[in-house]
Amino acid sequence: MRKSYRIKKEAEFQQVFETRNSVANRQFVVYSMEKPDQLHFRVGISVGKKIGNAVHRNWVKRRIRQSLLELKPYLQQDVDFLVIARPRADGISMTDAKSSLIHVLKLAKLLDSNYSEE
Repeated sequence: MRKSYRIKKEAEFQQVFETRNSVANRQFVVYSMEKPDQLHFRVGISVGKKIGNAVHRNWVKRRIRQSLLELKPYLQQDVDFLVIARPRADGISMTDAKSSLIHVLKLAKLLDSNYSEE
């Protein structure tokens, strides 16, 4: 996923976080903030130290980025959102990570209603 799709600055990350517009499941928490004048969505990913060592945290981040890349055409475009991994996100397979992310994105109403899992 290109860097223009990422929330990189701490102030922008905090702005989305402070909206308190969140949903969660066992593996992920998603905070979202609508930005009507934006061309495409931007995402911030946070994987805390409770997940494990650096290798495990990077593994979880790669799974999240790859899932979002596959879901890109179905995601709402005028929004900034954060994906925060919970400790249970460590050790799940790619397919489980993607289905869990799909579940929480549907709860947040960020995924197109026409999307159906294969």
